[in-house]
Amino acid sequence: MANEMPPLETGLKSPTSPPATANQVISHLKQEISGGKPWYPALLAAIRSWELAEETHEGRRYRYLVADEALDWLLLAERLCQAVDNLLPREEKEALLFHGRPPLELTREQFKELLGDARYGQYLNYFYGITVEEALFLAVQEEVRKEWRTQGLGRERDAAEETFLRIYGTARPQLLSAFRQQTERPQSDSISLSELKEFTYWLFKHRLEHADKARVASDTRKALKQLDSLAWGE
Repeated sequence: MANEMPPLETGLKSPTSPPATANQVISHLKQEISGGKPWYPALLAAIRSWELAEETHEGRRYRYLVADEALDWLLLAERLCQAVDNLLPREEKEALLFHGRPPLELTREQFKELLGDARYGQYLNYFYGITVEEALFLAVQEEVRKEWRTQGLGRERDAAEETFLRIYGTARPQLLSAFRQQTERPQSDSISLSELKEFTYWLFKHRLEHADKARVASDTRKALKQLDSLAWGE
């Protein structure tokens, strides 16, 4: 991924044909894999054709588009893999879903072509708005902890709250309250995984709005470096 963050992509382009239903997408995916097409490219093509932003399937709520802009593509991949589970190599499937490791390497252009421009834009929104934002938090939190260890400060201090202050200039409770008020969500002492992703994406956009470009670029580089270190287990 390039260090320069692309502009946010919202929505899908106007379809040139009627949208496929979920069952039609899954049926086509089964046919492609059964016919000998490598399952990973077939999966990405299925993600391109998938029209549902969210659904309830077998009692579980799936929200594939965060804030209607950011594609949680691994969640959608999980849903599709479940539908064709008996056709997939278990180890390859688990490597993708649990560790983000695809069974074959694609170039950026190949990946983009399979997903399509609109979905690829939404994929980038999720990558920078959630994955990179989470990595930035981890990087800054580790900086805080190292500083405190050097200063001999005890563990009772809250590194997470200090991290929020350093990145966003405001404490987490105030930010979460503002997010819920802006998105018309009820105030609560708990937060679901789905809402946490929405909150993280909101924080990303909040940071872009309030930080200068040099700071945003510096933070992005720091987060990408953190992601790289996590990928290599450093």
